Amino acid sequence: MRDNYPSPPDSGIRIPCDSDRGIPRILVPQIVVEGVSKNYGASRVVDNLSFEVAGGQILGLVGQNGAGKTTTLQMLAGITRPTAGSVRIAGHDLRKSPINAKKSLGYIPDSPRLFTGLTVWEHLAFAAATYGVEDFRPKAESLLSQFELNDKRDELTQNLSLGMRQKVSIACAYLHNPKVLLFDEPLTGLDPNGIRILTDSMRRLAAEGASIIISSHLLKVVEDLCTDLLLLNNGKRVAFGRLESVVGGCAASGAASGLEDVFFAITRDGG
Repeated sequence: MRDNYPSPPDSGIRIPCDSDRGIPRILVPQIVVEGVSKNYGASRVVDNLSFEVAGGQILGLVGQNGAGKTTTLQMLAGITRPTAGSVRIAGHDLRKSPINAKKSLGYIPDSPRLFTGLTVWEHLAFAAATYGVEDFRPKAESLLSQFELNDKRDELTQNLSLGMRQKVSIACAYLHNPKVLLFDEPLTGLDPNGIRILTDSMRRLAAEGASIIISSHLLKVVEDLCTDLLLLNNGKRVAFGRLESVVGGCAASGAASGLEDVFFAITRDGG
């Protein structure tokens, strides 16, 4: 079986892009999760989870502490193997073709995991070598400027603040132009300017066709940034869809008027 994109269904996601011709483009899902579960001993922390994210979408992954968000992202990144189910990244089955799948994604964990003995520039050079990025210098220079790291390029990352280390982690994840980006609480340690730089970069990458998932407890940021929403409770999917539809559906029933109200209304009674 060929490891490539599945044929798009007739009900594919349409967004206006060929404005000169007035023809919407049908986007094929670049993240496909089917029946994924994860057990640790007798405890099931993710339970039969299925969803898709197409290019151009920014999915907000929300839930209480222990809902299964980080475990879900780690399974999508190939760090943790699912107990059951399958994950496809940019058309590649993560179990059958892990190298190609991982080449297509960038993962930013909830805490920057950097090499204390390397400088900022050396981290970018290492990331370029790992992903086979040729002539990486112009892209690396651009990322240093974008994330305001130019004056830190020769600093050891162990000497940087948490926010600066987070920016280094993000720049390294961006360097190979991944089709899929997974962010686990990426705003930790960032100041307001850093948050704006990051969220603006997410919007730009989504507009260029990337599929993005961001897990965050900052519901206002999720509501302002994301096109879609996945709400987990006790490892289960309890809400999924276009963000305005999920929020609007709850508002129409009188249960909510915004994402924060939706979150509490759904999780209060255990989903």
